[in-house]
Amino acid sequence: MTRKPQTELRRGWTTGACATAALKAALAGLWGGAIPGRVTITLPKGETPEFDIVDAALGDGWAEAGVVKDAGDDPDVTHGATIRVRVRASAGGVVFRAGEGVGTVTKPGLPIPPGEPAINPVPRAMMDEVVAEMAGEHGAAPDVEITVAVPGGAEIAKKTWNPRLGIEGGLSILGTTGIVRPFSCAAWIASIHRGIDVARAVGQAHVAGCTGATSERVVQQLYGLPDHAMLDMGDFVGGMIKYLRRHPVERLTIGGGIGKLTKLAQGASDLHSGRSQVDFDLLAEWMGDARLANMNTALQAYEVAGKPLADRVARECLVRARTMFSEGAAPEVLDIVVIDRVGEILARAGP
Repeated sequence: MTRKPQTELRRGWTTGACATAALKAALAGLWGGAIPGRVTITLPKGETPEFDIVDAALGDGWAEAGVVKDAGDDPDVTHGATIRVRVRASAGGVVFRAGEGVGTVTKPGLPIPPGEPAINPVPRAMMDEVVAEMAGEHGAAPDVEITVAVPGGAEIAKKTWNPRLGIEGGLSILGTTGIVRPFSCAAWIASIHRGIDVARAVGQAHVAGCTGATSERVVQQLYGLPDHAMLDMGDFVGGMIKYLRRHPVERLTIGGGIGKLTKLAQGASDLHSGRSQVDFDLLAEWMGDARLANMNTALQAYEVAGKPLADRVARECLVRARTMFSEGAAPEVLDIVVIDRVGEILARAGP
């Protein structure tokens, strides 16, 4: 597991910011005849970072430039990938195309409609602004076809949510601020939101939020759920439920290992080991067994107390989850699945 260092962490740049910088360099080549070695762009909140340009090329009516993504100290799967942009004169404004390694949206529910390149609204707006700026500088019409590519992006995308969100063929060009903040919870929670949006848009009534790959596999097989019903909840059960209160579904299953679900049962909404801990005194109180107060893990406590402990954890999780839904729309059906490390179901609660 990657742990957050204790020292100050270095920020990085989103794929959207990198694509915008590559576009600016390519437009300088298309309209000015020379591609610069560095460019400066303006991010949505006013910051003006500089980017080194790689893979510059000019041809008959087109220009291309690239930027190597630097995600800073964040363990981003696209760190080190080259974001390439090719531009050519077009007609009727700005047109976006998906090049090698950039996906195409195939399902409703995302900010971009089906059939469009998976280039999100903020990066599109940033690139539109650069086109207008550079067209003004060079006295050119702001009519261009922009093709964004990420060589190797189709393989990288397999490590992301894109396949289950219906983004086929590669990565998404993302970013709302242009900045990657190391170990930020916001990106993960945003992915949960997009998963919920897609499930609702395609009429998926039953979704499942799971803490990890093993619990996801168990719950998916248990209910025969499609990939787009599975929400990679991780530690963020609170963030998932908060969004579901405003964007409801008919049925929600919460699945996870006994360690993380014990923390949910005891009132935690963030299940990360650095932000919540199992209360072993409370486990001892629940089970009337003083030995549990001296345990090191919830799994160890289960090995001592047996199935009654797992049953109690499942029931308390159900109560806690229902309480978290009390301020908004709640699913008609809510259930809990508690598993062990190898994927055996220890307990269930709910219909």
